[in-house]
Amino acid sequence: MARKYNPQEIEPKWQKYWEEKKMHQANDDDPRPKYYCLDMFPYPSGSGLHVGHWRGYVLSDVWSRYKTLQGYNVLHPMGWDAFGLPAENYAIQNKIHPAKAVKTNIENFKRQLKDIGAMYDWSREINTTDPEYYKWTQWIFVQMFKKGLAYRKEMPINWCPECKTGLANEEVVNGCCERCGAEITKKNLKQWMLKITAYAQRLLDDLKDLDWPEKVKKMQTNWIGRSEGAEITFKVDGHDETITVFTTRPDTLFGATYMVLAPEHPVVEKITTPEQKTSVEKYVDETLKKSNVERMIEDKKKTGVFTGAYAINPINGEKLPIWISDYVLMDYGTGAIMAVPAHDQRDFEFAKEFGLPIKVVIRPDGETFEAEDLKEAYTGPGKMVNSGEFTGLDWEEGKKKVTQYLADRGIGKATVNYKLRDWVFSRQRYWGEPIPIIHCEKCGMVAVPEEELPVRLPDVESYEPTGTGESPLAAIEEWVNTTCPECGGPAKRETDTMPQWAGSSWYFLRYPDPHNTEEPFSKKAMKKWMPVDLYVGGVEHAILHLLYARFFTKFLYDIGVVDFKEPFKRLFNQGMIYKDGAKMSKSKGNVVSPDELIEKYGRDAIRLYELFIGPPEVDVEWSDQGFEGVARFLNRTWNLITEIVEEGKFIEPTKELERARHGLIKDVTERIEEMKLNTAVSAFMSYVNFLSKQRETGVDRASIETLVLLLAPFTPHLSEELWEILGHNESIFTEKWPEYDPEMLVTQEMELPIQVNGKVRDTLVIDVNASKEEILTKAKELSNVQKHIEGKTIVKEIYVPKKIVNIVVKG
Repeated sequence: MARKYNPQEIEPKWQKYWEEKKMHQANDDDPRPKYYCLDMFPYPSGSGLHVGHWRGYVLSDVWSRYKTLQGYNVLHPMGWDAFGLPAENYAIQNKIHPAKAVKTNIENFKRQLKDIGAMYDWSREINTTDPEYYKWTQWIFVQMFKKGLAYRKEMPINWCPECKTGLANEEVVNGCCERCGAEITKKNLKQWMLKITAYAQRLLDDLKDLDWPEKVKKMQTNWIGRSEGAEITFKVDGHDETITVFTTRPDTLFGATYMVLAPEHPVVEKITTPEQKTSVEKYVDETLKKSNVERMIEDKKKTGVFTGAYAINPINGEKLPIWISDYVLMDYGTGAIMAVPAHDQRDFEFAKEFGLPIKVVIRPDGETFEAEDLKEAYTGPGKMVNSGEFTGLDWEEGKKKVTQYLADRGIGKATVNYKLRDWVFSRQRYWGEPIPIIHCEKCGMVAVPEEELPVRLPDVESYEPTGTGESPLAAIEEWVNTTCPECGGPAKRETDTMPQWAGSSWYFLRYPDPHNTEEPFSKKAMKKWMPVDLYVGGVEHAILHLLYARFFTKFLYDIGVVDFKEPFKRLFNQGMIYKDGAKMSKSKGNVVSPDELIEKYGRDAIRLYELFIGPPEVDVEWSDQGFEGVARFLNRTWNLITEIVEEGKFIEPTKELERARHGLIKDVTERIEEMKLNTAVSAFMSYVNFLSKQRETGVDRASIETLVLLLAPFTPHLSEELWEILGHNESIFTEKWPEYDPEMLVTQEMELPIQVNGKVRDTLVIDVNASKEEILTKAKELSNVQKHIEGKTIVKEIYVPKKIVNIVVKG
């Protein structure tokens, strides 16, 4: 009697085998073509992994094993994104040092990731908190500093009162801190910035060459936010000050009736009249407490204060009152707008709120509405009206003509603007890479010499954020006080640390050469492995991480360190798994732990269900009932194959068996290639049903071995064991992925309906190449047909090739 399927026995056996044979270690000297498959590495939180996390890891492992069987030398590494707010907040909450917390959490994560049975190359494991790793993160920063891309300036930043640190715009979601959910305020601080805006157009242009989901490309496009228009300079009446605005609609310049500045605009204090000073200062203070997201809400009531000053419209000399309002942002455009209420909805609402003039300067052909007729701003195309010498021009032509008019007089120019802002790269926290800069009173800001890197994060007992705007590192005098590398005089270290995104912006470059002590990676390793062929991870990283990783790569290309401009050729975003209608989380109490399921059903059952639950790119609901069904399928497959092997009665393949086998190869291969892994599992289930029905007449060896081989990427432990049972001495992953023969899928037989006097009386299954005579003869031999033609005269015998037979009789 065949032994029972026991995953708790089988799975540890094969994981030990893979580890002893070093089967998952990528070899730099392997002559096979390379394939680099990468997961977005996790930050090791204290809660560990649940089945929702497993989804992407299982998907990438199926792909990696599939490419291995296709003959590729596969690099599939794993590591830890362990610096930054997530790890530090967890440490503070649990009153444990972040270094200790991270170490413990990594051990648990690594155990759980090994449980999956994924073919990770652990010999290349990296950790962003390892000084031998962040040495090179600091090195990249130093290169950016030398090129003028890393700079420091005082600016109003997003401040999280709970995390007590500054945040980049990308880390603010609906006015709240992405990590802790606290409402964001504004705070003026000196911050380190990275000039990502210098790469805005390249980041936009190169999206077209990437095999990425269109929604991700669109999200990046919108975030970069390119817009073409004109910069226009307005003089302030009675002052030496000028105000520059950016507008995409220079054709509406004659319709400007007032101006609006961001409350924090540097010119506000200079031009505000004494009578308006108190009102303006109060409004500025209130605005600084709001997040950009809150300020940009479309349908909120417009607020603002008049400064008492006026600007001069450069095209017609009209005086325009200058207001401040929170709907204008300092970090978008120039922080100032010319307000054209007839043709911009926000300006229209503001004008209505404060009784400001509205002037129509664009009308569609044939329409004659005036300002008092407008219920909302008209933002469509049309002809210029009330626009002096430009009246009658089409609006598109008007944009060009007005811009040229301004340029000729030195008061404007055509330009391109981006919504993308420079990256706030400072964090006033302990748990991060120290920024390798030294402040010297004589020499200014000086980069730490490359030979002195890494600047190690000091080991301290007190690491909680201060809330003063300074990092806890500022209190460690023996660490802060140093000497200037240039003049040798007394100096101080930079005490801000890098954000959590720093290490993850280049980690994919380190895996190909993780033990290099002389450089971040060798050119040989880059040429061998980069770029990443497939990158798998959640869509939540569609903007922040992917944009930063692309920026780092392009910079490293510019300084000649890498010879490619984009890091990830193909991107796949897996969907999330929900339970009880909500995303899995400890706080909701709906987490399904893989540990308990492993104990009961085994790893392969979880792997297969993660794939079967639905299309891998969509969010799906976890079903315990559905999981039971997958577990039963694996038992059924095991029993079918082991019983056939035990009986030892393999038959010669029939046409039907051959056709089904080649059909399975075709279906599974195509569905893996299209990332329709749930339907690939369905194909396995149908095939096992088919083989079960063939048991009575017999099954051939090729049908069984092909099934086991195709299953291998999905259920590697089960497949290895069955492969051994089938008599093979080497791992199944040393085999070659099977190919199907298209000719074997051509149906060799056809089924014809047989009619007598137009009524179907029977059907005939016959070879597609049979002659008309053979078909008619066999049709008349069918018992049900004979019953209707017996004793009657056959008048006509009709055969429509491959369609139908009709025998016409009388009598």
